[in-house]
Amino acid sequence: MAEDTQPKEQEVRAPRGRGPRRGRPFGPPPGGADGSAEREFTEKVLYINRSAKVVKGGRRFSFSALVIAGDRKGRVGLGLGKAREVAEAIRKGGEIAKQNLAPVARRAATIPHDVLAFYGGAQVLLRPASPGTGVIAGKTVRAVLEAAGIKDVLSKSLGSKNAANVAKATLAALAQLRLREDIYRLRGLALPVSASEKAAAGAAEPVNP
Repeated sequence: MAEDTQPKEQEVRAPRGRGPRRGRPFGPPPGGADGSAEREFTEKVLYINRSAKVVKGGRRFSFSALVIAGDRKGRVGLGLGKAREVAEAIRKGGEIAKQNLAPVARRAATIPHDVLAFYGGAQVLLRPASPGTGVIAGKTVRAVLEAAGIKDVLSKSLGSKNAANVAKATLAALAQLRLREDIYRLRGLALPVSASEKAAAGAAEPVNP
């Protein structure tokens, strides 16, 4: 039998390494060329609860996540997301929190005046503090205040320790804050001039010989 003298075709193997990227498409991230619209908000999970439903095949678990979101510039919101997975519940809670953003009146890095708010069995007391004091608050109240951009404040949480009620009481307290300029403008009154402003205005006026 004559031997086959034709050369055998060599198998061409693909080079080893990572395959094509999956999932994330090429191009700039959503919300701008650098994703600034997504990074301007800060989110923090306050509480995750697990509930179980007994069905024919066993127990079916679901999760709820309480998320606070804010831009650290005077806007903050709270959201409660529910799903079968923890990650999905957190994502839903963050989206709901961003939809519920509300403005907060600030005086520099603190609040303009004392305020006490109630929600359910929770009570939250907020007081302004001098620069450099920091946020003196518990875990839940601190997360809400930091998301709103408040850096110097004194607080006390009274009554219930339920995370949802404490967070909502803190938001109710922030919603009660008013600046003096806004109050005078709503009442149609002229803003009074303080003694320090009068002294500064007198020092600025030239003295005639």
